Amino acid sequence: MSSSLRQSLGRPATLADIEALGSHLKGEIIDGELYVQPRPRAVHANVEGAILGDVHAPYQRGRGGPGGWWLLPEPGIEVPGSPEFAPDVAGWRRERLPTLPVDTAITVVPDWICEVLSPSTRGYDLVTKRRFYARIGIGWLWYVDVEARSISVCRLEAGTWREIAVHGDDECVRLEPFETVEIDLASWWPS
Repeated sequence: MSSSLRQSLGRPATLADIEALGSHLKGEIIDGELYVQPRPRAVHANVEGAILGDVHAPYQRGRGGPGGWWLLPEPGIEVPGSPEFAPDVAGWRRERLPTLPVDTAITVVPDWICEVLSPSTRGYDLVTKRRFYARIGIGWLWYVDVEARSISVCRLEAGTWREIAVHGDDECVRLEPFETVEIDLASWWPS
C-alpha cells in the first residue's frame, strides 16, 4: 500500500529530500509527504515509451493527428504543497501551456496523466495519487496494467473519477482525450 512508500520526516518534505535520494530511487512529494520508490524497470519503461510513441506524433507533432499538446515522460511538476511529482506520462493542451519551461518545473496542472501500474506502487497510484490528481483537477487519467494487459480510462467529473472505458489484449481503440487516433494495444505488451 502507499504507506510503505511514504517516508516519515516529521516535517514537510522538500526538494532537498528528493535530491538526497540515491539515483536508483524516485521521489515525489504529495501534500508535503515524501514518497520513495525504485526507478521503473525495463518492462515498465518500455510500456511508457510505447504509450508516448502512440500519442506523441499525432498530438504533439501534428503528424497524422490534430497536434496541440505537449506530451512528456516522467516530467517534474510543481503545484502548491507538492513541489515535485512525476507521473509516468503527462500531457498539456498548448492553449494552457504554450511553451515548456527551460530551467524550472512545470507549474501548470496537466490535462491528462497516464500511470503504468507496478506491483510495488499499485496502491500508491490507485489511492494516494488518484485522490491527489482529482483534487488538483487533472482532466483524464489512464491506468495501464501490464500484468492484466489492460487499460482503464477515467475522466474527472465534478471532482470524482468516472471510469469511461476499459480495454485490453489486442484491441484497437480510441481513447479520450486522444480519440481521433486509433491505438493498437497489442504493441504495448511484452511478448
